[in-house]
Amino acid sequence: MGKKARKEREEKRESFAAKRTRQKRKSMLMTAGVLGIVIVIVGYSAYTFVNMQGSVPGAPPGAGVLNDDHAHTSILVRIFGDKFEFSSPAFQIKSSWIHFEGQDGDTIHRHSTGVTLGYLFETLGITVNFECFIFPDGRSFCNSDDYSIKFFINHEQVSDIAGYVVNEDDKILISYGNESSGEIDAQLLELDNQLIRR
Repeated sequence: MGKKARKEREEKRESFAAKRTRQKRKSMLMTAGVLGIVIVIVGYSAYTFVNMQGSVPGAPPGAGVLNDDHAHTSILVRIFGDKFEFSSPAFQIKSSWIHFEGQDGDTIHRHSTGVTLGYLFETLGITVNFECFIFPDGRSFCNSDDYSIKFFINHEQVSDIAGYVVNEDDKILISYGNESSGEIDAQLLELDNQLIRR
């Protein structure tokens, strides 16, 4: 009986050892599989993050990375000769990408490459195009036989500014009415004398 009992114990030990080895192998394979999946997910996430910098959710179309550039531009908007003020809280810092700040309504701050004036006005709820200047409250100033909207960038008249990306020290004039060339010159001089706050 001693031999038989010893043999049974050895078989149990071998069976137990084989069972433990299988369990460890199974556990190791599962751990390796989970670790492999985690590595794939992290790698894919890193690749996606690096390649989406220009298309961050909420970013303007065509914009670069936030804070990859910083430009300051002076703007003057005159409607029937009256200056429009962007200094009110309703027009301050509506986007991190391009905005007015510090209760200053004369200086545009652009914080990324590729951000257009059209995007700035869109964030303010204002529509500006080659035909109209439309405020959030619905007031609109559109081209007619008597009045027109005019755009000037650094004293050069342009047909539209929506797609324009402002540069450091640019001077932008938007004028609506029936101004004479002398009145436009006076507005451009006023714009030249505006302080650009940095």
